[in-house]
Amino acid sequence: MLDFSVTLVIAIINIAVLTVILRLVLFKPVTKFMADRAKRVQDSIDQSERAKTQALQLLDEYEAKLRTAEADAEHILQNAREEAEIEAAEIVAAGKDEAQALIVTARRQIEAEKQAAFARFKIEAAALVMAASGRLLQRELNADDNRRYADMLLQELAARKGNI
Repeated sequence: MLDFSVTLVIAIINIAVLTVILRLVLFKPVTKFMADRAKRVQDSIDQSERAKTQALQLLDEYEAKLRTAEADAEHILQNAREEAEIEAAEIVAAGKDEAQALIVTARRQIEAEKQAAFARFKIEAAALVMAASGRLLQRELNADDNRRYADMLLQELAARKGNI
């Protein structure tokens, strides 16, 4: 039994020595490795959280800038529409003024042509009347007679024109 006791004591001493050696050689480095790895994982998680927070902040900033850009674009478009409407109104007004000026010019030209035609008509009518009067009277009328008859004819034509 002594043999068994000595073997048991030697086995216990071996286990104790092996435990101390394993603890120094294996457990401490493994524990340190696991602690370092856990720290690296935690650091990665923390860094990911910071990156996520920063990304969300950037997203908020970009969305705010986008809203501002959209508002600016709408403002620019509104200003462009207003300027286009003003310019269109100016062009229409200028066109109306030009058309009115053309109408006035055309009316003056028509009136001038009407007066010229009426003057030619007076001269031709007076000549025809003189020729007809001369034939009726069988004599040649002098210049004073021509003027007097032409004036009478023109006064009569003017009076008829006023009645029409």
